[in-house]
Amino acid sequence: MGMLLAAAVLGGVLYYQQVYAYYDEVQAGDDAVRLTSVSTGEAEPIVVQNFQGIDAISSPLRYRACFETTLSQAMLTETFEIVDNAEPRVAPRWFDCFDAAQIGADLRTDAIAFMGVENIVYGIDRIVAIYPDGRGYAWHQINECGEVVFDGNRPPEDCPPIPESTE
Repeated sequence: MGMLLAAAVLGGVLYYQQVYAYYDEVQAGDDAVRLTSVSTGEAEPIVVQNFQGIDAISSPLRYRACFETTLSQAMLTETFEIVDNAEPRVAPRWFDCFDAAQIGADLRTDAIAFMGVENIVYGIDRIVAIYPDGRGYAWHQINECGEVVFDGNRPPEDCPPIPESTE
């Protein structure tokens, strides 16, 4: 009976740590959401409101954000880089503004994914999806360089140099 109780308690602690413990709220600043410009290749802030975001120091992939913008998709597609292989990552259930399955399905119909910040952390890109009605969502996604390096291989020639902290 003691072993079962210990297993249940440890299982509960592990669940709590995975789902709740390491997340922190991200504060909205003037550059809470940035998109990469087609003309300059630099990430530029866009106007957003009702920003909600979470992140965790335990993994660069835990970033999620929900927001609204008044900028039109037409203007955004002419100004910022579009991403074709965007795949939203599942958020914790308690962060209920972010539904990865719905966002992923909508990327095939009416939402458009943009490059937020390339290599925000080496091998990780911030992707931003925006709907015609101005709803927006952001998450981190492993890029091609990250996939190769995180598998323990040398990066291809077109990847940036690996930071010493990643090696």
